[in-house]
Amino acid sequence: MKLSTKGRYGTRMLLDLALHSGEGPVPLKDIARRQEISQSYLEHLITPLMAGGLVRSTRGARGGVSLLKHPRDIKLSEVIQLLEGSIAPVDCVNHPKICHRSQLCVTRDVWGEMKKAINGVLETTTLQDLVKWQKQKEAARRGSESLHLREAASLSNEGGDQ
Repeated sequence: MKLSTKGRYGTRMLLDLALHSGEGPVPLKDIARRQEISQSYLEHLITPLMAGGLVRSTRGARGGVSLLKHPRDIKLSEVIQLLEGSIAPVDCVNHPKICHRSQLCVTRDVWGEMKKAINGVLETTTLQDLVKWQKQKEAARRGSESLHLREAASLSNEGGDQ
């Protein structure tokens, strides 16, 4: 199974909103710049997210997009369902009657297990989890950069002692 850009970019947009949720409505142009996604593509993603009750759009000089739910209450399964539809890798998993072999088909069982596994991850992962993981990655990167800077400074100091 492969997520389309709708699911991937929509999730990144919602993560960005969650990271900036205390700032009021977030302009799409700011999200587009930070996430390196075109603003027009984000505008396309807003409609299903609004219809699904996850975001609201505010017009005006201080307008933008904001989450309607706390990030802990937004499961990735809900996001992907709104933007991608079913996560079933083949249609017969959700609609067995479309194939006369569905009752005998062993591969359909595998695809069904695959759907359950993916859904298990998406059902237990919230936007708040992504916020926490993003902050951890950023802190680790800052720590790594700081370590590299200290090592570089140490090496340049050692070179000056010779």
